[in-house]
Amino acid sequence: MHIVCLCLLEEEQKTVLCSTLSEILESACSSPSTGFCLVTWAKGQSPHSSTQSQSQTQEVPAPEQPASTGTATHKRTVMSVSGLREEVLSLCHTWRGCCGVLLFLYSVILTKGIENIRNEIQDTMEPLIDPVHGHGRLQDVQYYVFSESADVSFLIYLLSQSLVNLLVTGHAVSNVWDGDRECSGMKLHGIHKQASVGFLTLMESLRYCKVGAFLKSPKFPIWILGSETHLSEMSLVGPESPSEQARRVFHSFDPEDNGFIPDSLLEDMMKALDLVSEPEYVSLVKSKLDPESLGIILLGPFLLEFFPDQDSGIPDSFPIYHYNGLKQSNHNERVEYVEGTALVLGFEDPMVRTDDTPVKRCLQTRWPYIELLWSTDRSPSLN
Repeated sequence: MHIVCLCLLEEEQKTVLCSTLSEILESACSSPSTGFCLVTWAKGQSPHSSTQSQSQTQEVPAPEQPASTGTATHKRTVMSVSGLREEVLSLCHTWRGCCGVLLFLYSVILTKGIENIRNEIQDTMEPLIDPVHGHGRLQDVQYYVFSESADVSFLIYLLSQSLVNLLVTGHAVSNVWDGDRECSGMKLHGIHKQASVGFLTLMESLRYCKVGAFLKSPKFPIWILGSETHLSEMSLVGPESPSEQARRVFHSFDPEDNGFIPDSLLEDMMKALDLVSEPEYVSLVKSKLDPESLGIILLGPFLLEFFPDQDSGIPDSFPIYHYNGLKQSNHNERVEYVEGTALVLGFEDPMVRTDDTPVKRCLQTRWPYIELLWSTDRSPSLN
């Protein structure tokens, strides 16, 4: 959204911002019958004078409200999507004003429902907001190995990862993998569908976790980047290639990242990719991809069969933009986008190695052989 706003007029920026906020509330709403909650300043209590639109209001206490505000808030309920969009747009000055982010967070939590959030995060004893850094941050809690053949232990992200997932997907689950997983009789919830905005984390490069394809390959080329202490944002200009789409769909049928799927799922996967999926043709493909009749389809042979020209070794180049909202993390403390160029190769080429920064290591979890060339003298900071 930030990169779009660079080229828009003030009124257009306002529309884009409020449209995005409305979509977040829509995705968080558990049931249309409960409506959408909007938390605003109580009448006459806003730090800045403003005229609020008429709406049904109810006084509610502000949970954990900072002492600097010291004012009551109101909850207003909107019962339709069209009404929600109108109200959010009329309250744009609120979201952009004093404590606007916090008021919107209250709106999301009340729209989702506190009990629903408790049921999804699995650990209700910990806060959604990090007590040190003041935002949703990855928290390492405990390691689990999900199969004897797995060579990577998965780190469960509880607590404030749930807040990130709630805002990105509408579900306050604690994990970032695709689907649900069983561990010692306990079901651990993950991401169940492709997100509009993605999520990548430096923790994966340290082998602490594995982000699933639903977050790595979002609908729009925008990612939240997580470090040990901070969240920043990265956008790119470049569509998802057919082979990348195929990998994403394959991984959705292979949630444990085994590198293969049962041959019984081949027909469904081919349908998901809009490939020819007539039973006779599927049987022919099975016999070709599984000549030894082991009952499995490997990712490599599948990609080679249907997307043979995708990994030609010719680098793909596209513009990227990184945004870090902390003044101290920007050059000369000027908060602005850093533009760069991404070079994605099909193999590691030491002749074009650029750097080894946290930003690059984070992006390598999505593009293993990516190289970055920034327009500034120094690489942007993840922290």
